[in-house]
Amino acid sequence: MGCLHVGEEWRVLAGVEPLRRTTVVNVPNTETLSEASSKELLRHFAVPFAPERVVTSVEDAITAAHEVGFPVALKASGDTIAHKTERGLVHLGLGSDDAVRRAVADINERIRPEDGTVSYLVAPMVKGNRELIAGVVRDATFGPLVMVGIGGVLAEALGDVTFLRVPFGESDVDRALKRLTHQALLGSYRGDVAPDAGQLRSLLLGLGSLALSRHDVASVDVNPLIVRGDGSLVAVDALVELFPNENATANAMPRQLRDRLSPLFDPRGVVVVGASSHPGKFGFVSLHNILVGGYSGNVFATNRSGEQVLGINTLPSVSDLPHGAADLAFLCTPASANEDILRECARAGIGAVFVASAGYREAGHEESERRLVALADELGIVLAGPNGQGLVSTPSKLCAQIVAPHPPQGNVGIASQSGNFVSSFLNYSRFSGVGVSRAISAGNAAQLGIADYLAYLANDPETTVGLTYVESVDNGPAFIDSVSRFVQHKPLVMVKGGVTDEGSKAASSHTGALAANHAVFSSVCRQYGVSLVEGVEEAFDVAAAFASQPSLKGNRLVILTTVGGWGVVTADAVARDGVLELIDLPQSLMASLDAILPPRWSRNNPIDCAGGETRDTIPEILDLVAAHDDVDAILLLGLGIQSNQARMMREGRFYPDHGLERIVTYHERQDERYVRAAVETAHKWNKPVMVATELAVADSDNPGPLTARELGSYCFPSGARAVRALAEMARYAGFRASQS
Repeated sequence: MGCLHVGEEWRVLAGVEPLRRTTVVNVPNTETLSEASSKELLRHFAVPFAPERVVTSVEDAITAAHEVGFPVALKASGDTIAHKTERGLVHLGLGSDDAVRRAVADINERIRPEDGTVSYLVAPMVKGNRELIAGVVRDATFGPLVMVGIGGVLAEALGDVTFLRVPFGESDVDRALKRLTHQALLGSYRGDVAPDAGQLRSLLLGLGSLALSRHDVASVDVNPLIVRGDGSLVAVDALVELFPNENATANAMPRQLRDRLSPLFDPRGVVVVGASSHPGKFGFVSLHNILVGGYSGNVFATNRSGEQVLGINTLPSVSDLPHGAADLAFLCTPASANEDILRECARAGIGAVFVASAGYREAGHEESERRLVALADELGIVLAGPNGQGLVSTPSKLCAQIVAPHPPQGNVGIASQSGNFVSSFLNYSRFSGVGVSRAISAGNAAQLGIADYLAYLANDPETTVGLTYVESVDNGPAFIDSVSRFVQHKPLVMVKGGVTDEGSKAASSHTGALAANHAVFSSVCRQYGVSLVEGVEEAFDVAAAFASQPSLKGNRLVILTTVGGWGVVTADAVARDGVLELIDLPQSLMASLDAILPPRWSRNNPIDCAGGETRDTIPEILDLVAAHDDVDAILLLGLGIQSNQARMMREGRFYPDHGLERIVTYHERQDERYVRAAVETAHKWNKPVMVATELAVADSDNPGPLTARELGSYCFPSGARAVRALAEMARYAGFRASQS
C-alpha cells in the first residue's frame, strides 16, 4: 500500500486545531528531525521499520532500490522539509531503474532553496490491508501521552484513537486497545491474521519509554503502521519533533492538598457572614438551610445592623465571635469586603471559609481572586470557592448551601465544578433514597480544586464512591495523582463538560478556564479506572449502583423478567454495550427452573417467566440464580406491574368491594417482597441484584420503587440504564483486577 505522511493528522483526530509543523499541542518552539533521523531514533524504542537506504545521488538510489527490492518508494528527506506528499516529494511503486531516475528528477525540480540539504530515502513497498497510527505528545495538562488508533488514509475519516498517559504497563495497553471502536480491524481481517499483539504492545511501551527517557522529544508521529498479512507490523513513515531546550517540557509540581479539610466538612461551629432577614437573600437562605438541616454545632451569624434572623441574634462582625467557637465561616458578603473578613476569621480561630460570593475570576477580576487566595495562604485558612454554591456533610447534618436540597445520609461523595450539578445529584439522591456523604461546589476552585476534594473523599470513611463533574483541569499531574489514588480503593464516576466546541466555550465563560481536550481527557480517565459517563442521569445511575450494590466480580449477567419484551430490549442493550456477557444458562440451573416455572417459560437467558410466577417464584429464582458460580449479577425487570394494576383498582369505583381490597393488598405486598428479596439475595450471595422499571419515574409511589427507595437500593428507570451502570461496574472490576 502507499505511504502517506500525516504528521499532524492525529492531532486533528483528537479534536485539536491543526498547528504549524514546528509546534506541538500546547508547547511551542520545536525542531523537526528528517524522516531518516526520526526512524533512526525510533528504532531504539521498538518501532519496527522496513529496511531502507538514505542516499544522495540518482545512481546510489538505483543501487539502493536493487538492495531493498523492487517495487520501492522514493522520498525526499531533509530536516526542514514538511508535507512531502502534498509537495509531490513522494513517489510510490517504482518498479525499474528508469522509474527511479524519473522520480529523482521530479523531486529535484520540486526542491526549494529553503529546504537546505536534501537526500533521498529508498524503501521497499510494504503491503497490508490495515494501517494503524501511533505517536507521542507532551500535553500541557497531563504531560507525556502515547496515542494509538486506526491510521493510514482512514485515520481522519474514522477518528478512532485513544491515549495512554506515561508511565503505563502492559495491562494498560491491553485495556486501551479495547477502547478503540473498530475492533474488527484488530482481529482477523480479509483472510489476514490479527495484528501481532506482542509486537504492538512492545511498540507502545517503547514509545512510553522514549517519552520518559528523552525529555527533548516533543512529539512523535508514526503513520501508517502497516499490518501485513502475517500480522507483523511495519512502520513506513515517522516524524520526530524536538525541543531546542529540553527543560521546556518540565511539568509543574502537583498542587498539594491543603491541610485540615475537617473544619470544612465537620466543623464544631459555623458562622454565616452577611446574614439577612430577607428570605430572597443568600444570607438568609444559607442560614435557614443550616438550621433546618439539623446541624447540632454552634451556629452564629453576622449582620451589620445586628438584627435577629431566624431566631439568631446576629453579631456586628466576625471579630465579635468568641475565639474558637466556630471553625467554618460561610461568606455571603460582597467580594470587596472579603479580604478584611478573612483577617477577622483568622483572629477568631476559624480554619475554613466557604466563599459563596461572586465577582472574581468568572467576572474577569483575576487579580482580586489571586489576592484572596494569597491572603488565605498567608493566614493558614482553607478557602473553598469563591463563586460557589455551598457544601453538604450528612454525617454532621450540615447543609451550608445557598440552594436546596438536603439529601439523605449515605455513601456517595460529590465534588463538582458546577453548583447546578451538585443540586442535580442531590435531587436524585432525595428522589431515589440513595444517600450522600459529602457534597461540595468547587466554584472557581481558586485555592482548593476537584483534585483536593477527591483526595479528601478518598480517605473519608463515610464515602464509598466518588461522583464528580469536571469542566477544566488546571494542574494535570495533581489531578491524575488524586484520581489514581482514589480509584485504588473506591470507584469514581465522572461527568466531563466542554466535550464539544460549543461546550468548551461555555465552560470557559462558566469557570474561567478552557476545558481540556476530550479525546485526551477520556483516554487518561479510562486508563486510570475512572467511570467517565455522559450526563447527570447516567452519572447518578452508575454512582448509585456502586453505592447500593455489592462489588461486581465479573461480567456474567442473567436477566429475569415477568414479560418477554422487557427482556428482549435489555438483551439488545447488553449486546450494544459489549461489556457484559448474557450467559447461556447452565443445565443444572435450567433443571431447577423447570421445577418452578411452567413449561412455557423461555428456557434461556433472559429468563422470561411468561406470566407463570406464583407467590414465591421470583424470590426463589433470584436465590437459585445468584447461588450459581457462573453468575456474577442479576437484573430483575417488571417490578411494580402488579401494584400498577392495584392502583387502578384502588382508584376505581368498584373498590373495595368485589374482593378488590384483598387482591390489591396482595399485589402491593408482592412488589414490596420482590424488592426485599432482591436486596436480601444481593447481601446473601455478595452479588449485584438490580431492579428496573419505568415506574421508578412514572409512579414513584408504586410499592416496588417506593420500597427500593426506603431501603436505599436504587431502582433503575429502565433495563438499559441498569445495563449501562453494570457495565461500568464491570470495567472498574477489570481495572482493579489488572492492578493486583
